[in-house]
Amino acid sequence: MIRGRNGESSMLRRQFLKTASAGAAVAASSLPRVSLAQATGPHELPKLPYTENALAPVISANTIGFHYGKHHAGYIANLNNLLQAAPELAALKMEELIKTTAANPNRTPVFNNAAQVWNHTFYWNSMKANGGGAPTGKIKDKIDADLGGYDKFKAAFHAAALGQFGSGWAWLIVDGDKLAIARTGNADTPLVQGKKCLLTIDVWEHAYYLDWQNRRADYITAWLDKLVNWEFAEKNLG
Repeated sequence: MIRGRNGESSMLRRQFLKTASAGAAVAASSLPRVSLAQATGPHELPKLPYTENALAPVISANTIGFHYGKHHAGYIANLNNLLQAAPELAALKMEELIKTTAANPNRTPVFNNAAQVWNHTFYWNSMKANGGGAPTGKIKDKIDADLGGYDKFKAAFHAAALGQFGSGWAWLIVDGDKLAIARTGNADTPLVQGKKCLLTIDVWEHAYYLDWQNRRADYITAWLDKLVNWEFAEKNLG
């Protein structure tokens, strides 16, 4: 049977919507489930430093809704649940909790959730609306001295974020008395090596896939050009 152009277009639209709906259902089913009962405990989900649509179009409100409202909230809920069985850890502040559990294989679930809470909070603060581009002030001088200038920093940071195999993070850190670029996998963080973190980009797929699909390189470029919060980095530099 031969279909006319309008019939063919309608059929294609129906097929696309059916496929998209099925994909969204699968994605939603894989997200951490959060309930009010699960969320109680010593740690609370920190507020975003901006509205959910503030980073659009680089990062959409839809992505923020899932990433912050499901993933980040899920790590908080999981951590609080785990700490119910570890009261000796419940009183520790987040950074101390991460450092205490990092090298303990019996506490890997606590470390993974605590580190992901910290990493995500740091990531949200590493961005701002109308950010990005070359920095100014003290952080610029430090990048010039230690990394050869902004263009070299940008190329090296982009390569680190793009080259992180699978899930993870790229970081601008202070190592000793000099700036450096690092990358970590999964929940790992330079914090456990005693490094001072200045900025991070999340390259887990849930950070960018709804907006950029498999184009991680484009997401990183847009993040550097339009979202980096250099004031936050300079504040961390001290």
